[in-house]
Amino acid sequence: MSEISAGDAMATAASTVGWRRAGVAGAAIGVIAAGAAAGVAVERLTVGRGMRKRARLALDATGPYGSLRGLPGRATADDGTELYYEIDEVDPGTGTGTGGTPPGNTAGPRRRRLFGRKAPAPVTVVFSHGYCLSQDSWHFQRAALRGLVRTVHWDQRSHGRSERGRAQAQGAGGVPVGIDQLGRDLKAVIDAAAPEGPLVLVGHSMGGMTMMALADQYPALMRDRVAAVAFVGTSSGKLGEVNFGLPVAGVNAVRRVLPGVLRALGSQAELVERGRRATADLFAGLIKRYSFGSRDVDPAVERFAERLIESTPIDVVAEFYPAFTEHDKSNALPLFLDVPVLILAGDKDLVTPSSHSEAIADRLPDAELVIVPDAGHLVMLEHPETVTDRLADLLVRAGAVPESSNVGGHGSTAQQPGGR
Repeated sequence: MSEISAGDAMATAASTVGWRRAGVAGAAIGVIAAGAAAGVAVERLTVGRGMRKRARLALDATGPYGSLRGLPGRATADDGTELYYEIDEVDPGTGTGTGGTPPGNTAGPRRRRLFGRKAPAPVTVVFSHGYCLSQDSWHFQRAALRGLVRTVHWDQRSHGRSERGRAQAQGAGGVPVGIDQLGRDLKAVIDAAAPEGPLVLVGHSMGGMTMMALADQYPALMRDRVAAVAFVGTSSGKLGEVNFGLPVAGVNAVRRVLPGVLRALGSQAELVERGRRATADLFAGLIKRYSFGSRDVDPAVERFAERLIESTPIDVVAEFYPAFTEHDKSNALPLFLDVPVLILAGDKDLVTPSSHSEAIADRLPDAELVIVPDAGHLVMLEHPETVTDRLADLLVRAGAVPESSNVGGHGSTAQQPGGR
């Protein structure tokens, strides 16, 4: 049987879920897919489906990305949803973390316990991931910081290992999830995993928005415990104006139909997931275009990004999407004025353009603004050494790690003994 082309497969999947009622949707999505589909078509002329599948399996087997694990825990959100998190502790006696001693790390000074007094709680760095990702998207930064500072990595509701939102799981499919809810979720994780001591908050994309919602709803927590924050590839609002690198006509068509299309797709998730699998090559091209800005990204990193995004069910994609056009937390930004702030973005980010990071910096004039050249939306995976370097500097300024700490040598992507 001849191999189905990317365009044919996409059309078949679309008709299966009833896109005929929104015929313009196919044209709008086609505008987005055109560039990626062209590259896929060329690849299909030279590389068979079986070979591509074997290549993906090989990359999955050899790449260590997403393999780091910590001490597991669960927090309960205000609506009963269970949120999964992991902690990488620092042993006060050896200076090593739960993941083993990172290469080049030496034993730190033993903490002395004052007679009759408890040692102060350590600084905890809390990492919040973005839309359609999971805590594993911080793989490089997690590898670099293990053993140096206490960290918490958590999965946003309906992502990764966290539970599906209770309202959605109880049959209310299509109920949108707001950014304010995510802010309350982050508070629940902090209460469970870091109930005392200073905090450094780090968020990518939706994770940065989650931090803004946390500050907006819990200003006392910001004032009393937050020592520093890092916003990576995020926005404080006006995401409805982003053009995703498309012509004006194309992006306007997408904006008109995409919410309805996603709702329709989310209502028939099982059929849509089959369609996604049938058009995996096409979507791999889309993921690459909207995740990275440079051409020489490690293929294993590209594949890792695919796995993260593909693992997010289409109904979850649909439930979260409306939150971004409604998101506006610019009025919460002054709550970050009194702490060290890092604002970092890729100069080729098509999802949350660097202009949105510049807008945040305009409201936080003392913040460090870093625009990374040749970088897209997943800048922490594409240019991990740059992100880790600036994050390490922020942690030094916040007093979370000593200035003499050797962070730079800990971010290798090669498999290391005891590094899981």
